[in-house]
Amino acid sequence: MSNSSPLLVLEDVTKVYHMGDVDVHALRGVSLSIEEGEFVAIMGASGSGKSTLMNIIGCLDRPTSGRYLLAGEEVSRLDRNALAEKRNRTLGFVFQNFNLLARTSALENVELPLLYAGLHTRERHEHARAALQRMGLGDRIHHHPNQMSGGQQQRVAVARALVSNPKVILADEPTGNLDSVTSVEVMAIFQELRESGITVVLVTHEPDISRYARRVVMMRDGKVQSDQRQEPQRAVPAPIAAAV
Repeated sequence: MSNSSPLLVLEDVTKVYHMGDVDVHALRGVSLSIEEGEFVAIMGASGSGKSTLMNIIGCLDRPTSGRYLLAGEEVSRLDRNALAEKRNRTLGFVFQNFNLLARTSALENVELPLLYAGLHTRERHEHARAALQRMGLGDRIHHHPNQMSGGQQQRVAVARALVSNPKVILADEPTGNLDSVTSVEVMAIFQELRESGITVVLVTHEPDISRYARRVVMMRDGKVQSDQRQEPQRAVPAPIAAAV
């Protein structure tokens, strides 16, 4: 874990959505810091503010007030283009619904962030192939999503998140569409990423999933209700024969 400044710092962050004549206070003065190499689960009921918090951490939204520093840079007030550049350089995203292009191979799906970054075809192929091999999908690079299981699709999504060498992986309910056996496989991947030095921030409503993190932040009514460290449960995937 780094001895430098925290990688993610939120200081008294608020978020207010204006819905007609009504103001919805999604975040109410959230202060939070996350060190490099941490594995943090953010939990809370629907409407607790956890998704809004994730959107701000992911530079997908801006706070109404307060400060957000990402890798030492205040990003709260960056314009759209600068925010997108910071997001693409620093963050990788994994979603509940995988967000893969259906008519595109695993290799081409993983290449997408590199295409936006302007890398040449050969470099894109090499980086994407390496990311898929890291996820144990070296023999699936030309398969389309409908030719893969849910767990394999999520591993493609993780490979896509990793291909740009981000400092942080943000995972929004990544096990929401997976069975329990496959969920453990995905959590094992996140634990391995943390051990390699990547910071993992996971939004989940499942207590069973939060047990794999080293730290659990509980949100309620737009505030941090609790922030506790724990000894994580080790994710041990079932033998292949048992998972079939």
